[in-house]
Amino acid sequence: MKALKVLGLVAVAFVMTSGSLFAQTAPTTSVLSGKGIGFGLAMALTIVGAAYGFGKIGAAALESMARQPEVAPRIQTAMIIIAAMLEGATLASVILAYLVGNGASF
Repeated sequence: MKALKVLGLVAVAFVMTSGSLFAQTAPTTSVLSGKGIGFGLAMALTIVGAAYGFGKIGAAALESMARQPEVAPRIQTAMIIIAAMLEGATLASVILAYLVGNGASF
């Protein structure tokens, strides 16, 4: 049922944004082109994956701190290091998606 709601929301967003696309007089580059859609999906999947990862890190750290409060400082340090590494990978992925989406040549 959740997937059906998300699919409906995507369909509504697509219909709402396509009106201005058809109102253009001169043929221009479309935001809804394959490159633009791929760029948006790549960034969205990266951010969703990072959010899921941060949630898992936080949940596991809090659970382990609740079980063994005496090692909480070490767990917190490890959690911050892992979160920083995840944030770095996320930022690199978003920058790469942005560069590829704007047609950068390497």
